[in-house]
Amino acid sequence: MLEEEEVFESEQEEELFEHFNFVADPGQEVIRIDKFLMDRMPNTSRNKIQIAAKNGNIFVNKQKVKSNYKVKPKDEVSMMMPYPVREIELIPQDIPIEIVYEDDDLVVVYKPADMVVHPAYGNYTGTLVNALVYHFDHLPNGIQDYFGRPGLVHRLDKHTTGLMVVAKTEWALTNLSKQFYDRTTERRYHALVWGDIKEDGTITGHIGRSLKNRKMMTVFPDGDYGKHAVTHYRVLERFGYVTLVECKLETGRTHQIRAHMKHIGHPLFNDKEYGGDQILKGTTTQKYKQFIANCFSLIPSQALHAKTLGFQHPNKKEYLQFDSEIPDGFKDILEKWRVYLHANDELN
Repeated sequence: MLEEEEVFESEQEEELFEHFNFVADPGQEVIRIDKFLMDRMPNTSRNKIQIAAKNGNIFVNKQKVKSNYKVKPKDEVSMMMPYPVREIELIPQDIPIEIVYEDDDLVVVYKPADMVVHPAYGNYTGTLVNALVYHFDHLPNGIQDYFGRPGLVHRLDKHTTGLMVVAKTEWALTNLSKQFYDRTTERRYHALVWGDIKEDGTITGHIGRSLKNRKMMTVFPDGDYGKHAVTHYRVLERFGYVTLVECKLETGRTHQIRAHMKHIGHPLFNDKEYGGDQILKGTTTQKYKQFIANCFSLIPSQALHAKTLGFQHPNKKEYLQFDSEIPDGFKDILEKWRVYLHANDELN
């Protein structure tokens, strides 16, 4: 039987950062910071530490430092590193993937619904990473400085469609991860939610794993648990019983949009984990029930699409922005609601 937590983690969508903190002893000899960290992080190469320093990921007493900084007694040293993909054999698989943009440093892909991002317990094959490993292995000229695996900077839930950026080199991975951590990237989603949202707004509330169901996330508004999370939303189209919104992420917590929208009483349409796969607004007629059932049948789960992605290129330093079309099933649902709205004057 699969561990629930392992399955859950295979679908999370959170910035992939580890934090290392060390305080130099009072008797610490004065040495370069890369050597200081090498001695305390035996599984990390000096090259990786130097790349982290170049990207501004190493701090001493909360100030960024270069790799030649000399550590002194009582210095507080911290380092941020992107998480590696789980140590599972990455099997190349010839799975079709839609590539939106690609160069020597990174690739931007369109992830379809029903695809897990990377292998984990219960999903060893058939993932986006399996497809990318095959793709990278078959590039005509290979990849210069490739470090052996697709570098995940962020993730999308299994049933969430849309744009993802994946690094090819360690430099690109560290640089892009820092951009996500610093919240300088642009991520905009389209979501269909239950209820009539009257105005635009912002949701702020810590998000942590539910204390009742480990496969779900919960909002802890008092900040006593979980991680700080901020979602801005604006109304794109109203259908009376449901609303199409654009969500702009400041942070990238696991299930952030799904948990935040449920918290304010507007679960995502057809979101099985967060209660959106029930009729939450509307009439009790059989005709309406069948209408909703027909809509639900068009997508496998939540109506959520990662539509826009923007970031600074790690080497070229130019700002790249990509936009994507929502998938056909999602489009069909919106069209059904437009027809329903037009036919029911009380909703206008």
